[in-house]
Amino acid sequence: MKHISDLRVQIFADGADLPGMLEMYRKPYIRGFTTNPTLMHKAGITDYGAFAREVIAAIQDRPISFEVFADDPAEIERQAREIATWGAQVYVKVPITTTDGTSLTPLVQRLSQSGVKVNVTATMTLAQVRAVATAVQGGAPCCVSVFAGRVADTGKDPVPLMAEAVRTLASNPDAQLIWASPRELLNILQADAIGCHIITVTNDILKKLELVGKDLDEYSLETVRMFRTDALRAGFTL
Repeated sequence: MKHISDLRVQIFADGADLPGMLEMYRKPYIRGFTTNPTLMHKAGITDYGAFAREVIAAIQDRPISFEVFADDPAEIERQAREIATWGAQVYVKVPITTTDGTSLTPLVQRLSQSGVKVNVTATMTLAQVRAVATAVQGGAPCCVSVFAGRVADTGKDPVPLMAEAVRTLASNPDAQLIWASPRELLNILQADAIGCHIITVTNDILKKLELVGKDLDEYSLETVRMFRTDALRAGFTL
């Protein structure tokens, strides 16, 4: 069993709670950060720009991705170029399509070739990964976020898909594959095993990292004790 320090995959913290992000920032194994409008909404963020600038001021030495929220390609481009000015460490998350399914690959190409660091998000198929790989070839450093967790939610094993995506991006040293939306700690080890560059992980999963390599007999005993303690606290009788 690997120790966390032996992992090749870069672990990025995924969230929009500033105290939680700063907690993860203090951990040397957290190599970057991502967020999205859904996480920000759940966290109660109402001023997108103010929140982003607060995060950027606090976290200056690791990459962080902020996502556009427009749906019209022209407005997406305007937002992307503005977000890109916020800091050298900023990547701009652009969805693979608009809400009506229109491909944003041409826009991704235009942004990348003009020096904007993009993080193409919500991708789930190899065809999408291949299209992005072509668009960003020779452009600025970029990421491709494949939502492996959502793929798994459909009953399909995401590992072969992710492994092929790694091979697809291999010819572009400036393109990194992100294993997005992991569902469990095991996904970190799976991502590492196939050579995935980055995995984005929420704080609830990150807090389980201390369990990596834990003795299972010890873990079993702790679980038995937990059940017994909780039964006593509840005052159960039969």
